[in-house]
Amino acid sequence: MKKTIFSIAAIATFSIGMIGCGGSKDGGGAMSGSNAEKVYVAPGEHDEFYAFISGGFSGQLAVYGLPSGRLFKVIPVFSQDPEKGYGYSEETKPMLETSHGFVPWDDAHHPDLSQTNGVIDGRWCFINGNNTPRIARIDLKTFETVETIEIPNSAGNHSSSYLTDNTEYVVAGTRFSIPVPQRDMPISEYKGNFKGALSFLSVDKSSGEMDIAFQILMPGFDYDKAHPGRGKSHGWFFFTTYNTEEANSLLEVNASQNDKDFIAAVNWKKAEEYMAAGKFKTMPANYAHNVYDENSHTASTTWGKEVKVLDPAECPGLVYFLPTPKSPHGCDVDPTGEYIVGSGKLSANVTVHSFTKMLAAIEGKKYDGEAYGIPILNFEDVLGGQVVQPGLGPLHTEFDDKGNAYTTFFISSEVVKWKLGTWEVLDRKPTYYSVGHLMIPGGNSQKPWGKYLVAMNKITKDRYLPTGPELCQSAQLYDISGDKMELLSDFPTIGEPHYAAGCPADLIKPNSTKIYKLEVNTHPWVAKSEKEAKVTRKGNEVHVQMTMIRSHFAPDNIEGVKVGDKVFFHVTNLEQDFDVPHGFAMIGANTSELLIMPGQTETIIWEPKRVGVWPMYCTDFCSALHQEMQGYVRVSPAGANVPLSWSLDGE
Repeated sequence: MKKTIFSIAAIATFSIGMIGCGGSKDGGGAMSGSNAEKVYVAPGEHDEFYAFISGGFSGQLAVYGLPSGRLFKVIPVFSQDPEKGYGYSEETKPMLETSHGFVPWDDAHHPDLSQTNGVIDGRWCFINGNNTPRIARIDLKTFETVETIEIPNSAGNHSSSYLTDNTEYVVAGTRFSIPVPQRDMPISEYKGNFKGALSFLSVDKSSGEMDIAFQILMPGFDYDKAHPGRGKSHGWFFFTTYNTEEANSLLEVNASQNDKDFIAAVNWKKAEEYMAAGKFKTMPANYAHNVYDENSHTASTTWGKEVKVLDPAECPGLVYFLPTPKSPHGCDVDPTGEYIVGSGKLSANVTVHSFTKMLAAIEGKKYDGEAYGIPILNFEDVLGGQVVQPGLGPLHTEFDDKGNAYTTFFISSEVVKWKLGTWEVLDRKPTYYSVGHLMIPGGNSQKPWGKYLVAMNKITKDRYLPTGPELCQSAQLYDISGDKMELLSDFPTIGEPHYAAGCPADLIKPNSTKIYKLEVNTHPWVAKSEKEAKVTRKGNEVHVQMTMIRSHFAPDNIEGVKVGDKVFFHVTNLEQDFDVPHGFAMIGANTSELLIMPGQTETIIWEPKRVGVWPMYCTDFCSALHQEMQGYVRVSPAGANVPLSWSLDGE
């Protein structure tokens, strides 16, 4: 054990040394005039690619343009967002509902884009919440989160969310194994008793809605990353594992003892056969499924009460283990589906398995034992090749359209380009600093657009103006169109970028929604004209059906509200013109503003605590008379006899 501790300490020291020295500057690189021209997008011109970059601990998803690196939007997903009122408005609160109650934060990690025939189709973006296991779906017509679903029997939803070739499934794999079902038991009895769940969620082809189709109950390892089979390996899914030692304490040492861990190869077509044959067990569960309706502009929650579970020990041919050195993190399949790359964090080499050899090994029963009833295939019989000593700390690999692979190395802080099939290193470029994930638009699909590569870095140190102890994290853009990679630019990111997905803008831009049509608004409190605006009382509840249009509210004077009332402002934006949102804010409201798109209705609650005449106003500069877009609410003492009334211009 001392030797292992020394080894890890040595790596850490080397890493710090690399960072402290600042690495070697990229000789001109991004500073050269020609590179500046490559990322320059003239005013009024559009970028060539969208990039969807996870916000990590912000719980959000940021949308950038490439090559400019311009930030277009931050999409709230798993966290409340006061800018847009997401998670504060009554309509969006259900999106953050879970079996643990209202959970207004999560750790957003891995976005992936829907695909048809292995090619990105620009319909939806899926992303996982790591902390309280969830998967969200974002509609790329509106760039809004329209669905979240909780994953039962899971903890640390890290090997998620990844999509099969035709978006048949999005997967969620547990990082932390846990007692399944959850129960009170000694942690020291981890080994053999804790389990890991791999969840397969079906995706409706037309609506995109998710449903938990089945779970596979696996040994108590940690399931880290995942990748679907592509092309020839379609029908399989691959998951990296670590902690095959099944340690439950000091994992940095105790989970690094085995020379090899595994990639779990799951035959999901076989799983479908077992499901059809009724070979599953039904387990009680309790999980939230939250769906946002784009006509009523309102989310609702339904509760799942059971899941169907397959046991690999009772389902021959369902799962095989591919031995992979050492503590593998990234699990990536090349566009042809032949090569499965396992990046062992503590391995000197990058290991590449062959899908063809894997099938032959299964056919020939070339096993090297079993683990909990799951066959372990002989390492040499599935090995396709190795990239020998390419760098330190390999993490993730993506692919271009020319048969090349690109792997990030966290410790040696670089991206290394190598050739599939020959395994020779072709090029390497430093990153600034300690790169985690990387993204090539389409680089995890059958059709990469191999023009740009985005490296997502964990540490920035001296790259930007300092902002106190907390520094921004960073993405770096590389031109990979030639034989050699070329660093083009840096740009700061929102939160911690874990992964990204990208595609040509033309796949999404033509379908973008410009307004919500007022005539199809089915919100129960909508006012589709100023004539429909009104104020009603139900006990101590006051409901204000309000409209907004440049540049006034209707009504804008309200009287008869009393201390102790609960005032619901249901606000409809009557505009039917592109890019004319309005905001709404009420003094003392314990929520946030509302940012309401044309044709949309949203609601916040205000509970006045003091008598007086209190203003409200539009928060989004909407016209030359934006400052005039305001109003008042008179609040009288509890028990006062002031009648409820409302008006616009005294009428």
